[in-house]
Amino acid sequence: MDQETFNLSIRKFLKTVGVGSQREIEQAVQKALEAKRLNGDESFAATVTLEIPSLGLKVPFEGEIKLK
Repeated sequence: MDQETFNLSIRKFLKTVGVGSQREIEQAVQKALEAKRLNGDESFAATVTLEIPSLGLKVPFEGEIKLK
């Protein structure tokens, strides 16, 4: 195994996940605000599950997203 290649590929994957997830969340919040389904001061529980079936890995991560 090439450790540098491995680390770089993990970082690239996590960057893609982070940027894509942020964009999706921002768009969903914007649509909900425009539709008046949100006031703009809510907090949301959020869960992301990291899954790599070939490694038997399935790990949930939980957090909170606050609008104010």
